Amino acid sequence: MFSLIAAVAKNNCIGANNKIPWNIPEDFQYFKKTTLGKTCLMGKATFESIISYLGKPLPERKTAVITSDKNYQVPEGVRIFSSLDEAFADLAAEDVFVCGGASIYKQTIDRVDILYITEIDTEPAGDTFFPEINKNIWHETWREKHEGFSFIKYSKLSS
Repeated sequence: MFSLIAAVAKNNCIGANNKIPWNIPEDFQYFKKTTLGKTCLMGKATFESIISYLGKPLPERKTAVITSDKNYQVPEGVRIFSSLDEAFADLAAEDVFVCGGASIYKQTIDRVDILYITEIDTEPAGDTFFPEINKNIWHETWREKHEGFSFIKYSKLSS
């Protein structure tokens, strides 16, 4: 199954200078709890921001990176794919979370089964934005409200 997980501000901002423009420890805990033991699929810039922050790939998860750079060097165990089609075909039997960035989200939002969105109650300046969630495709199935943010789960509407 393919899911997408993202923290998104009210203005759809998800990043500024390849960093998250807020610090919400509960969101990091939610991300970790939700993706633990799963495969995290991401673009090269997102992968590099995780490496610069943690010094290694996300622990206790499998990492898959989309890049057109055929000589891209990654730590042992990280899988590289040259296209989303290749990744979706190869990872079809796994429990996969699309983890960014903006281009990957835009290309996969209508290909995944579930959206896990942390809606941040702010409108920061940024340079990276999440695509609009089409309410004709996605239906909110769960919401957990917190001060300053909400965890929301969307499922695809049956066609």
